[in-house]
Formats: sequence, C-alpha cells, structure tokens
Amino acid sequence: MRLSGALRICGATILAGASLFAAAPVSAADQVRNDQWANSYFGLERVWSVSRGAGVTVAVIDTGVDASHPDLAGSVLAGYDPSGQGLSTKPTEAHGTKMASLIAGHGHGPDGVVGLAPDAKILPVYKDGAGGTDAVPKGIRWAVDQGAKVVNISLGGPGAPGSDPALTEAVGYAVKHDALVVGPTGNSGLGSVESPANEPGVLAVGAIDRNGRIWPQSNYGPQTLISAPGVRIVSAGACAGSRYCIGDGTSDATAYVSGAAALVRAKYPKLTAGQVAERLVESAKPPAAPKGGKLPDPHYGYGILSPYDALTKDIPAGPEQGPLATTADAPTGRTPADSGPSPAGAGPAAAGEIGDPSKSAPGVGVLLAVGGGCAVLLVVIVLVVARSRRRPAPGFAPPPYAPAPGRPPGPHPQYGPPAPPAPHWQHPGQPHQPYRSGHQ
Repeated sequence: MRLSGALRICGATILAGASLFAAAPVSAADQVRNDQWANSYFGLERVWSVSRGAGVTVAVIDTGVDASHPDLAGSVLAGYDPSGQGLSTKPTEAHGTKMASLIAGHGHGPDGVVGLAPDAKILPVYKDGAGGTDAVPKGIRWAVDQGAKVVNISLGGPGAPGSDPALTEAVGYAVKHDALVVGPTGNSGLGSVESPANEPGVLAVGAIDRNGRIWPQSNYGPQTLISAPGVRIVSAGACAGSRYCIGDGTSDATAYVSGAAALVRAKYPKLTAGQVAERLVESAKPPAAPKGGKLPDPHYGYGILSPYDALTKDIPAGPEQGPLATTADAPTGRTPADSGPSPAGAGPAAAGEIGDPSKSAPGVGVLLAVGGGCAVLLVVIVLVVARSRRRPAPGFAPPPYAPAPGRPPGPHPQYGPPAPPAPHWQHPGQPHQPYRSGHQ
C-alpha cells in the first residue's frame, strides 16, 4: 500500500479507516512499485514536474523488448532484427525488456515498473545477425538513421578501444549524427572498462547501491564518467515464469542514465549529445568517499546520477563533444565547467539527497502536519502494513520476482530460480565469447 492511499483513507471516516484493518494484505503488484527504491532515490515526482522524456526515441540494442508487457505497451516502436527472426519485439530472453522498463516503463495504473522517462519511446534492436554474428555496429547505425537520440547498449565484452573497427566507426557515426551512446563498465570488478563502453564517444556507467556506495563488481577505469543505481533493481520482464525480475548490474545503471539523457534531450532539444552528457556529469552528486578523494574517480566517474539537477541546474552548454572522448588514447574529452548557481529549490534538499531515500519520499511533510487522531490512525495503518509485508498472511502471493543469472535469491527466498544463461557477444572474425549482460 502506498502512502497516498493512506492519506486518502485518513481524510475519510473512522469507519472507512476501521475497515482497512480487515482488508486484504498488500498486493504483489503494489510491492513491485514499492520495491523500486531508485524511484525515491531520484525523487521522480519532482523530476517529472520538469520532463518526462516526451518526443525522444531511445534505441535499446539488446535481446529484444517485449512490446506486449503491460508496463511498456504503446511505448515500443517497430524495431529491427538483423537475424530475420523477429526477436526485436518478441524476445525469448528478458534482458532487453528489463532495460527498456527502467528507461521508459509507465507501469499500469498505480502498479508495475516505471522508468525515468515514461513518455519516451523505445526503439528495440536485436543484437545478433544471421548465424549469431555480432550486429551491434549495424544496429547502432540503423537506430541513428531512424532518429534515435539516445542509444542504450547494456552489453559488454572483452576488447580494447578501437580493436573492432566496425564498432568504433559505428560509435563515430552516432556521434556525428548527434546520438548519445551509453554503455556499462562491466560486472567483473576489474580495473578495465569493457567494450563498447570504453570506445571514444560512449558514456560509460558504473553501478552503485542504495547507500551510494560503488557496487564491488562494477568495473572501473579512466573511461568511467558517471555512476547510477544498479543493485537490487526491480524491472519488468519474463523471469522464471513471472513478469518481473530483480538483480544487480551495470546494465541497470546504464539504463537509468539513458533514461535521464532522454529527459534532458526533451527539456533541452538544442543541446548536442555531448552537451547532454555534460549536463549529466556536471550535475552528478559527489559520492560520500571516492577513493583518493578527487573527481573524476575511476569507480564513480564524476559522481552519481541526479536527474533533477541535470534538468534544473544552471550549467553552461560547453563544447559540442562535452565529456566524451574523441580519441582512443584520451580517457575523456571533458573540460570541467563551472556549474553555476542552482535555481531556487534545485538543491539536494529539494530534489532528495542521493543516498538517503527518506529525504525524497513523498508525504513525509504531510504526515508531520496531520493532526490528532488522524495522525494516530495513520501510524497504526503504517505499522499494520509494515507487519503484513514482513509476515505475509495465508494465501498472500509474494512479489513475483526472479533473480538475474548467477545471483542467489538473497533475502527473498521466494523469488524464482535464475533466468537462463545469457547469450553471446561476438566480434566479427572472432570466436564466440560470453558477454556480460549487466546482471550477475
């Protein structure tokens, strides 16, 4: 049950409040929304008061996106599957759907998964060509030609920058045509950013937990530009027979950054892709204790994604390439800019401080203002609801999540078994090598 529901009950009669105590426990769908901790982390209501990503197309180069999922229905465009199997919108794997839901999920009513940019459109591109060959470079070009302004590639594999000429040229094509490419640093905890995130022109993203600490398995290096939530992330997708999944990874963090890029592109349509990246990194919240105490940090980049600040801070546009590298031997092309003063109400207290979800949770101030018996009733309601979550009543269906591949269920043993193994990332002319989809 959400706090807004409790406030409506508080405004009704005592009889209505009393009937609540005999009501059924919280539904699984409600818990799906409540378990999206990143929503409070970002302060979505304030973010959406400025931009919801309308008019922006985000390409998702991945395993395909389930266009029929209720949390994405109507937001998925006709995609592209170079393999000819029609998997761009009817996938056999959940990963692409999960990423799309974090970018542009709109839920269904008060339930389900919502992403950062619910009014954006998703352009799904299947990552493989005929015979399982790598089609990511071709997919980038196709997506850019279809008008995608953000290209999310939540995939990664071995390879030094420039080692795959087709990939390097495709990223360059995106940069030339004003499309921002976003990729994950990787999930091995190694001091090297994986391909394609290490390519010049790609915005490389690391993962943090809900306390703002870097995820130990997040790869790091000089190409890392920003970090975002990537631990215990609930997303939409068919996992172990359910419609929802939960997992960790730099893939999720990448999807959130792509969603934030869509918000900025909708708000500031005249900015170049590099200048959009500049707003994201210049407005990022500094982590509590980056190693070495200086930014950029190889783990966090320039800090933790803060969409509201990216939309509202007074930040000079800067050079066209922004923080994006232009040569393989230059980790970043960024020239630090003076972020300038924040407009009134745009500081951490207004947007919700990163690392403290309670400071952006809706309704806290309202609770303090509620008088007498109504406040008491609300406290009792909250306690009853909290107890129902800790100890489900007989017949209560727990959240239908399944963990990502390789991850134990953790504190939620009722979640389903691991999803099938991830497919492969292949570079032309090389044997298949396992790619890391961003989940462990």
